[in-house]
Amino acid sequence: ATFKGWMDIMYAAVDSRKQEEQPKYEDNIYMYIYFVIFIIFGSFFTLNLFIGVIIDNFNQQKKKMSGQDIFMTEEQKKYYNAMKKLGSKKPQKPIPRPLNRIQGAVFDFVTQQAFDIVIMMLICLNMVTMMVETDTQSKQMEDILYWINLVFVIFFTCECVLKMFALRHYYFTIGWNIFDFVVVILSIVGMFLAEIIEKYFVSPTLFRVIRLARIGRILRLIKGAKGIRTLLFALMMSLPALFNIGLLLFLVMFIFSIFGMSNFAYVKHEAGIDDMFNFETFGNSMICLFQITTSAGWDGLLLPILNRPPDCDLDKEHPGSGFKGDCGNPSVGIFFFVSYIIISFLIVVNMYIAIILENFSVATEESADPLSEDDFETFYEIWEKFDPDATQFIEYSKLADFADALEHPLRVPKPNTIELIAMDLPMVSGDRIHCLDILFAFTKRVLGDSGELDILRQQMEERFVASNPSKVSYEPITTTLRRKQEEVSAVVIQRAYRARLARR
Repeated sequence: ATFKGWMDIMYAAVDSRKQEEQPKYEDNIYMYIYFVIFIIFGSFFTLNLFIGVIIDNFNQQKKKMSGQDIFMTEEQKKYYNAMKKLGSKKPQKPIPRPLNRIQGAVFDFVTQQAFDIVIMMLICLNMVTMMVETDTQSKQMEDILYWINLVFVIFFTCECVLKMFALRHYYFTIGWNIFDFVVVILSIVGMFLAEIIEKYFVSPTLFRVIRLARIGRILRLIKGAKGIRTLLFALMMSLPALFNIGLLLFLVMFIFSIFGMSNFAYVKHEAGIDDMFNFETFGNSMICLFQITTSAGWDGLLLPILNRPPDCDLDKEHPGSGFKGDCGNPSVGIFFFVSYIIISFLIVVNMYIAIILENFSVATEESADPLSEDDFETFYEIWEKFDPDATQFIEYSKLADFADALEHPLRVPKPNTIELIAMDLPMVSGDRIHCLDILFAFTKRVLGDSGELDILRQQMEERFVASNPSKVSYEPITTTLRRKQEEVSAVVIQRAYRARLARR
């Protein structure tokens, strides 16, 4: 059922004859049909049903724990997902541009998207040079690759220095910059102390391999990489749960390794049991159990445990131990292997699949939503330009320009004055509008209005206000629609008053 060693068993069964008769080639040819039927129904169907039940129950428990109502309509789910993404973000204060003219010019240069793309291209070229390197390369080729690598290190060092010069102390407030800084330092150290590092620590090539992780940054800049970003997002979402499953698997392996050491430490070295793969020490037991978890070679480990006299010696002594014999224990061994394979290979390992499939499904659904995580990030990136002090408010006079500067689908292109007024956005003193009110209105414009979702919106707004207290201290005094009505009313009154004065 685990597809391990089944062909050897099948060939032996096909050649089998009656009891105490020598096997004959394909004498029992109908056994082929028996094994094919068992593989189809016993492995393909039954085991996959086993996996399906685990995944289905995992998904049901996850929905209960996540608090999302499984009876939501599709429209409600879209609105819920949008509000969930919206409530987890808030405006950030952008890095101020230096007042110094030279620093300002460098700042403009290193903060351009084109600069990031050029750096990513250099990383890709560096990856190509690493692929060219071989173990049997000539001295001339080794020198060429050394100088090429030195050029790349100089490029990346210049990038690091330019960013530190332009961003000042803000350079170390960005996680990617800290990562780049560490990789550059390690690369420089690796260039000049390669022999010492390789002798006592790790290969300097590893430092260059780590730099390849920066390629992931460019995926967000490429519109066509949406599928890759979805896969990476699903993987990142899965990591915490995968870590927990890994701890569970380690606990199972720990328990079974102790049990294996207690019962199979002195079995005869043959088949899959040797000096490395055995149950004599805790480390070796863990290696054996990890091998069994992959369903590879577990039959070779089981064979010596099934040994009984005369295939083993009951009187063999083991120096340093009072235990005698190198025979196994078939009943305990079969129970040990069957139970461990079911728990680890069929249940725990398939929980990995369940987690990844569930998170991939969630990531795919979110990527298909009208509003994605990137849309909200873009909203706040553009917001930073109109609100450089991160007050979370924008002046009403700038609203039209801000709405036009956004990207699809949140963008409200000009002429947009009438549409923005009709949104009836709350305004506080100083003719200012809060970012949350604008984002709610633009989100409703994309998803459509629905009275059923007002309660959900209120809940998400409370979450946002709890993490962003600046909105609480400013109560709206009017709205964009009311302001327009007041202006129109004032004009009508003025015209009527002037007409009355003219008639006198």
